[in-house]
Amino acid sequence: MHSLLKIAVWIFVFYLGYCGLLFVLQRSVLFPRNQIPSSPGFAGTIPGLERFWLNTDDGKIEAWFLPPANGRDARPAPAVIFGHGNAELIDYWPEVLRNFNQMGIGLLLVEYPGYGRSSGTPSEQSIRHAFVAAYDALVSRKAIDSSRIVLFGRSLGGGAACALAAERPSAALILMSTFTSVHSMALKFGVPAFLVRDRFNNLEVIKRYPGPVLIIHGKDDGIIPYAHGVKLNRAAKNSTLITYRAGHNDCPPDWNRFWKDIELFLNHNRIL
Repeated sequence: MHSLLKIAVWIFVFYLGYCGLLFVLQRSVLFPRNQIPSSPGFAGTIPGLERFWLNTDDGKIEAWFLPPANGRDARPAPAVIFGHGNAELIDYWPEVLRNFNQMGIGLLLVEYPGYGRSSGTPSEQSIRHAFVAAYDALVSRKAIDSSRIVLFGRSLGGGAACALAAERPSAALILMSTFTSVHSMALKFGVPAFLVRDRFNNLEVIKRYPGPVLIIHGKDDGIIPYAHGVKLNRAAKNSTLITYRAGHNDCPPDWNRFWKDIELFLNHNRIL
């Protein structure tokens, strides 16, 4: 019995040490900004792209705006605010998401604090501040229809989009390869929920979100399991779930199909 007690005590001590290490290192895992390759510097080569800075309590945040294609509509245009994954930069996305502009939609890419050329330190709070500031700057533009703002997040960006959805009104919410909460991800590694510093409780936001939601998830996602997408879809009041045969970083596997699905969702909800 004495030996068993000693073993149990040592297991408990190691577990405490493990939890303590994860508590200290969790932000470097959730926000691996130092592992991201140097920016490709696309800003100066993209026609029409407007680069500007947002002043927040957490520092100066970079944002890129791509206006809708000319001649689509004389009215104020809808716009998408996009949040990228945790190991990416806004530099990677203008060309990938250019179809929004061809649809007549403005596209706002918001960098995370401490990423790329933005100052500050990434956290749930600082990211929320950055996206709220970006939203306020966007809706102040006369050429943008503030009643047709779509929030779109991929992976960690789904947390940014949901954090913004809890603070500002929007016409629709699109979540691709997104988790229900950081709590749920932490539990996979045996970490108690109370140790999580940046919770990003997307599930709770989705439950209260009044507008239409589009959930896109890869069936074979090994990083954020497909079950997260299913739970988000079930929690929403008005949701559509699109399942692709894909993993995490190869979702969507077919961009032509993706754009058809996006356009159908936006048309159905009278955003286009």
